[in-house]
Amino acid sequence: MPEGNETDRVCVPFPPKVYSTGIWENITSPSEILNKYPLPLLELQMLLVFFITQVVHFFLNRLGIPILASQIIAGFILGPMMLGSVDTLKSILFPHYFGREIIDTTATFGFAIYLFLVGVKMDVKGAFKTVKTAKIIGILSLFSPLVVGCIVLELMQEDNQSKQVKIERIAITSSESMTSVSVIACLLSELKILNSELGRLALSSATIGDLSGLIMTSVVSSSRAWKWSSAFENSFTIIVYVFVLVFVLRPLMFWMIRRTPEGEPIKDVYIYAVMLLALLSCLYARLCGRPPLFGAFLFGLGVPDGPPLGSALVDKFECFVSGSLVSLFVTTTTMKADPMRLFADPAGVKFSAVVAVVTFVAKFIGTFIPSFYSKIPLKDSLALALIMTSKGVLELSFFASFRDNRIIGDSSFCLLIIGTLLNSIVVPILVKFLYDPVSRKYAGYQKRNIMHLKPNSELRILACVHRPENVVALIGFLNATCPTQESPNAVYVLNLIELTGRATPVFITHQKGNTSVGSSYENFIFAFNQYAQNSWGLVTMNAFTAISPPDMMHEDICTMALDKQTSFILLPFHRKWSIDGSIETEYTAIRNLNSSVLETAPCSVGILVERDNASTRSRMLTQLSSRSSYRVCMIFIGGKDDREALTLAKRMCQDPRVSLTVIRFRSGEQSENVLIEWDQILDHQELKDIKHSQITGEYGDLLYMEEVVRDGPQAAGIVRSIADGYDLIIVGRRYGVESVQTQGLSEWSELPELGVIGDLLASTDLQSRASVLVVQQQHYVDVDADKNEL
Repeated sequence: MPEGNETDRVCVPFPPKVYSTGIWENITSPSEILNKYPLPLLELQMLLVFFITQVVHFFLNRLGIPILASQIIAGFILGPMMLGSVDTLKSILFPHYFGREIIDTTATFGFAIYLFLVGVKMDVKGAFKTVKTAKIIGILSLFSPLVVGCIVLELMQEDNQSKQVKIERIAITSSESMTSVSVIACLLSELKILNSELGRLALSSATIGDLSGLIMTSVVSSSRAWKWSSAFENSFTIIVYVFVLVFVLRPLMFWMIRRTPEGEPIKDVYIYAVMLLALLSCLYARLCGRPPLFGAFLFGLGVPDGPPLGSALVDKFECFVSGSLVSLFVTTTTMKADPMRLFADPAGVKFSAVVAVVTFVAKFIGTFIPSFYSKIPLKDSLALALIMTSKGVLELSFFASFRDNRIIGDSSFCLLIIGTLLNSIVVPILVKFLYDPVSRKYAGYQKRNIMHLKPNSELRILACVHRPENVVALIGFLNATCPTQESPNAVYVLNLIELTGRATPVFITHQKGNTSVGSSYENFIFAFNQYAQNSWGLVTMNAFTAISPPDMMHEDICTMALDKQTSFILLPFHRKWSIDGSIETEYTAIRNLNSSVLETAPCSVGILVERDNASTRSRMLTQLSSRSSYRVCMIFIGGKDDREALTLAKRMCQDPRVSLTVIRFRSGEQSENVLIEWDQILDHQELKDIKHSQITGEYGDLLYMEEVVRDGPQAAGIVRSIADGYDLIIVGRRYGVESVQTQGLSEWSELPELGVIGDLLASTDLQSRASVLVVQQQHYVDVDADKNEL
């Protein structure tokens, strides 16, 4: 039977009497079984696609190559070049007619929902509020390759060129000039630089270029039958739809939001209504002669991003759509490419290759020049230029749409798919090589900690808030830091919110009057403002909100600490205790965030473990005149973290309401290690000042004690015995530091981010109501920094 006759089927011999009764009576082959029942066929097709994709990604992931490349390679494996040429497999799993139609329809439907979610997550209003550099880069990233591509189009124009060829080349040039914000957001997320300064600039620039580029592509896709009358009709229908979307549908969705109580999930009926409107938008776009995908994306732009509506849509659909259906779309799109027919049209392949290379170079240069001119470092400018040239699933959808509408040929389509594959492999590797903010660790050459503050200088503290219950404990601790006229406090409050329902991280400065993130967050700003007003001018307060992914929040914290030159970062603990002392809630994301900040912070860090002691809070928050109303204990073993904690404790002791007890754990042995001896000299210098102050009364109500501790269990016993006698216990983290006093305790440590003693004090086994502050001093770049402490 001739190959290519779509009505013919290749049947595999099958035992005729295996299915001899019931519904199987007239079926004689597996292919007929699958063709008669399309659902098992679709399930087998999807299973095969996912299996091959994951096998390929298992190997490529170790090289740092994103999953998009694995999906494209899986498409080539299943395509006509390899498994698709096997007649048996092709007749059973990918027969003609609905064997391909069903999986293609499923993939396209999934991609339509994906584009809808991309529109939901895109912040259109914020795109026009970006810095001037982002706007310039966004515009040049679109028009520089477009202009250069048009020049190449004119130079490579052939004699007697048909209209079809001209339209094909225009479509290829325009699609190669695109900049997709969704593709760039995925790349930045995989490289874990979404929250970096470079990532924010790239997202803002891509949003500017994407909004105009997608509209331009839709115009090119309809140019196959271009007439002024049809152009006016199409434009008019789209303008009418935009008008209805802005003035009817969008206010309707805001009405849904207003009907939802703050903090409550939006009703399911509203989710169903929005999804129905999205599908109707696809149908309307089709009736208007536009691609249905364009209608889904345009409607997504009109949906309010963020909670409660945008985040609910993303939470319900993104996991399945992005993880399954988009993978299916990429693979099935690539399966249509046949590398064996790559040179069936040499002229078209040559043009496509030249345009792909030229537009890549033009976009790279057009992005690099303004970024480097804006005083962005050379490597960062190169990385930004590469990021803006990245291609992904959206470009594949353009190519597939052009091919299905017979705007471009199979040869050009195959070359464009190969170009996208090469781009998805090379660009992430080069960007990772050029720009790796994690390796920089925000390490500073300047000493930004409390211990090295100049006398009578301002103490700058960055306080982080995750939930409303964090506010009271943080304000209480800030009250106890004893700001004075000579040494005031500057508090920078950073409210951290998980990024949901939008693609671009958001950073809000509340000093400009922007409190549009919800009334609960307005309450936290009000609480800190009240704290500053009640401090008699000794405290200045600045509030900010950062909306970003949980695994990248430490970037926001460390960047702000570096920009504001803070000496101390105050973090809330990841556990919330109930009244009876048991753990009520535990937030793993907050614990991971605290660990990341400890590793990368450019200054000293403190983790505040609040035990929900109501009486303690009241004593810390009220302006009491009596002495010794708040009891603080500092456990000193030795090392730079303990010295930093002791410095903070001494500052708190200047407040007449605070009584400080310093308990030193001595080993009773003399070490022969030179480094430890030098550390002991520094410890002795700090404690000498404490002993002198106890005699002179310089630091108010101060008591110094020493305990001889010969092993960890003895230290644990002492800690347990004194825990209930204080409102706040301050300890140094001392992570990885071995000493006689803590020997054996590290083996039982549950929370290494708190250190050995901090872990003991925060343990659920310790029935204590005292709050705990674990302090880690800034990590220096200078290895001899400790010698300069004297």
